[in-house]
Amino acid sequence: MNLETYLKLDATEMANLVRKKEVNSRELLEIAFKQLEKADPLLNIATHTRMDQALEEAERISIENAPFNGVPILMKNISQSVEGKPLTSGSRLLKESRSKHDSYFVKKFRDAGFHFMGHTNAPEFGLKNITEPKLYGPTRNPWNAEYSPGGSSGGAAAAIAAGIVPMAGASDGGGSIRIPASFTSLFGLKPTRGRTPVGPGVGRQWQGASINFVLSRTVRDSAAMLDILQVVQPEAAFQVPLFAGSYKDAMQQDFDRPLRVAFSTKSPVGTPVSEEAKMAVEKTVQWLEGQGHHIEEKENDVDGIQLMRDYYIMNSGEMNATILGLEQMIGREITAEDVEIETWLLHEAGKSISAAAFSASLASWDIAAAQMAHLHRTYDFYITPATANTAPKVGELTFSEKEQEQLLSYMEKANRSGKQELIYDMFLPSLTYTPFTQLANLTGQPAMSVPLHLSRNGLPLGVQILAQKGEEHRLLQLADKLEQSGLWIGMKGNPYFDRQ
Repeated sequence: MNLETYLKLDATEMANLVRKKEVNSRELLEIAFKQLEKADPLLNIATHTRMDQALEEAERISIENAPFNGVPILMKNISQSVEGKPLTSGSRLLKESRSKHDSYFVKKFRDAGFHFMGHTNAPEFGLKNITEPKLYGPTRNPWNAEYSPGGSSGGAAAAIAAGIVPMAGASDGGGSIRIPASFTSLFGLKPTRGRTPVGPGVGRQWQGASINFVLSRTVRDSAAMLDILQVVQPEAAFQVPLFAGSYKDAMQQDFDRPLRVAFSTKSPVGTPVSEEAKMAVEKTVQWLEGQGHHIEEKENDVDGIQLMRDYYIMNSGEMNATILGLEQMIGREITAEDVEIETWLLHEAGKSISAAAFSASLASWDIAAAQMAHLHRTYDFYITPATANTAPKVGELTFSEKEQEQLLSYMEKANRSGKQELIYDMFLPSLTYTPFTQLANLTGQPAMSVPLHLSRNGLPLGVQILAQKGEEHRLLQLADKLEQSGLWIGMKGNPYFDRQ
């Protein structure tokens, strides 16, 4: 098999060819590693690789009936541990760490027949919507290397958009699947809270805001992975009933009635939204209307600014707990020099959050969930831009040394409310790019970014679609129809695919 053929295949078709013995897993891995070797010097995708071990496993391990037997994959360098390999969460504090075992999530991939190539780059502790950790440096966008692929699953998105793998491990705690999907023209699904495995004893993952899943080029690959990963875990904090059928089969079915669809192009936090993002939504709803569905422009009733303030309270508390846990692990006090500015300021702000304030912030998530459930009693889907603009330039959202010094000084002087105000202001430039995605994390709804727009600057921009909890199958149905339409951009215009 040559690279030109490889780039045309999604993970499902690769597994089909392995099953029919038209290609073997070693051949696929060799092409994937060759493409990584070609792309990585410019794009900085992988934090580490395991080529020798992966090739040896390809010779030795074959799970004949596994749905993705022989397919190469990269996992994310946060929470997706592979036995014996580094898992640093993008932090200098963990640069020497090695995983003692596969995570529960990764075991599901191994059972599905995947061969692990290594891990992809991510921002420190997944806190940012760009991927520029000090430990590894910035990952760049395959569409244009001057720009970011987003975050926190930026390395995963870049790996797929550079043609290295057709699918990659990802996670989403505030848009970290959907944001890079928007910026790199991929399909990015965030499942319902509790749908995918976290593993016994792992905990709530940002109090239920964060989930593990995948990024993919095709809808059917994500549908097949949801079939594999959906689970009811008695040990887990959150449960959702198993979908009785097959997602991969359900996505191909027609809707049994015309849909009712609400849409909005207004930022929930009052920040600007580009004309390109509005255009992406407008042409999507026009297409839906042309298919006979009922469309209505409507804002949801959620107070987006207050919801973000409550989101940052959770982030602050979680980072304070993370730093305290790391201090116990390494046996010394952690200082501002050990971590990045966002990590440190969240940790510092978290020190002054009372248990009552933390509890009240989580209660606001439930209010938002009730408001969105009410909306979905009338509307099947709620459509917004996935991101308010195309990708930022590399370095644009990273603070200078002078800015960091000012932020540290402000934090030292601020009172309790001032600390949280500083956190909001610190993240506001990033939030301006990505104000739409956090809602689904806090309500627990499934949401997806679909690649339906190529902007005048040559960069992609996704459209976000939300559904009621438990209705991933309906999102996949719609995504399948969009994938077959003329709206779907995919890799058209991507230099790693068009120049081969």
